[in-house]
Amino acid sequence: MIMNKIIVFGNSASGKSSLAKKLSLIHSIVHLDLDIVAWQEGTENPQRRSLDESLKEIDHFINTNEEWVIEGCYSDLLSLISDRANQAYFLNLPLTDCIENAKKRPWEPHKYESKQVQDANLGMLVDWIRDYEERTDSFSQQAHMALYDSFNGQKNLLTSND
Repeated sequence: MIMNKIIVFGNSASGKSSLAKKLSLIHSIVHLDLDIVAWQEGTENPQRRSLDESLKEIDHFINTNEEWVIEGCYSDLLSLISDRANQAYFLNLPLTDCIENAKKRPWEPHKYESKQVQDANLGMLVDWIRDYEERTDSFSQQAHMALYDSFNGQKNLLTSND
């Protein structure tokens, strides 16, 4: 029997969390949202944890679960564990679709203290989404394509949420 060890990545609001939740339900496997391990807790201004700190938590998650789906826009973190996955989903949606998804996004209590705080951040998020194709950081389309191209398992390139 093949074990499900899946990574899901793409632009902000591309549908990563929704797809990961669906895969988690379909395969009865656990789901890790990298936002939970990538950021320091209790800081007023969001700050990334070191890669080593985040990787320690991801390793613990992987080592305590036989099957899993891990999702996020962090190609720097995903590249550290991609050799342990056997499936990858790259959500490479048009920017307009991601922006519409962001505007419809339900409240994410693990990220924001209220829906109002989340909505106040929408302008910044839309700008971030628009810059996806131009950026060269670990959150960029360029970094995600490199991760997808280098992945050795089953690859799935999705250009729509349908």
